[in-house]
Amino acid sequence: MTTLRIAEIFGPTIQGEGAVIGAPTVFVRAGGCDYRCSWCDSLHAVDSAYRDTWAPMTTEQVWAEVERLSGGVPLTVSLSGGNPAIQDFGPLIEMGKAQGYRFALETQGSVARGWFCELSPLILSPKPPSSGETVDWDRFADCIARARDAVTVIKIVVFDETDYLWAREVAARYPNLPIYLQPGNHTPPPPDAEDAAIDMDGIMTRYEWLIGRALADRWFTPTILPQLHVLVWGNKRGV
Repeated sequence: MTTLRIAEIFGPTIQGEGAVIGAPTVFVRAGGCDYRCSWCDSLHAVDSAYRDTWAPMTTEQVWAEVERLSGGVPLTVSLSGGNPAIQDFGPLIEMGKAQGYRFALETQGSVARGWFCELSPLILSPKPPSSGETVDWDRFADCIARARDAVTVIKIVVFDETDYLWAREVAARYPNLPIYLQPGNHTPPPPDAEDAAIDMDGIMTRYEWLIGRALADRWFTPTILPQLHVLVWGNKRGV
């Protein structure tokens, strides 16, 4: 029996970013991560100091909560974290797809799983220089290979010029994968806060800069999106 460490399950709400932005979604946020990004906005699901708040749940218990929240009506289930790829969500995906649900997963691409091929989509979010992390491109390529024919996209958070130029290098490395860019939230919520203050003006200024920067370069490949949930709810958790 698979036991999962779950930081929170919530929804239905909308997916706030990336390839399925705006889609009605139930979120299953896994506890635990192999990265420590400097600007992480979900430290309550990353930092082991909060491990005692993560619920040990069987696959069946997680699925029961997804069904309860969705009223048994199929929608998108987003597996997030932390890094959900460090846990075995394969049985949950199999269980949900049998009932008509769709599963999306976002990961930095550091851990490859055979069940990536069951996702729609697999969102690979390599972390740019501002994160303080370094991408292992061999592992990243393994994630793409494991996805096989599943829809796979790249999403990069951009904080500054260095991140932007790095994103262009990533896009050149993987020209056949759709790429999504979004401005970073430079006022992420503290892990204990349920609704922390946010610098919305600063985020929108960075978003405007990112759009202008790409268009000035005639870089028309990426889809450049805000974090929609941040625009609607700020740093409020569980929405």
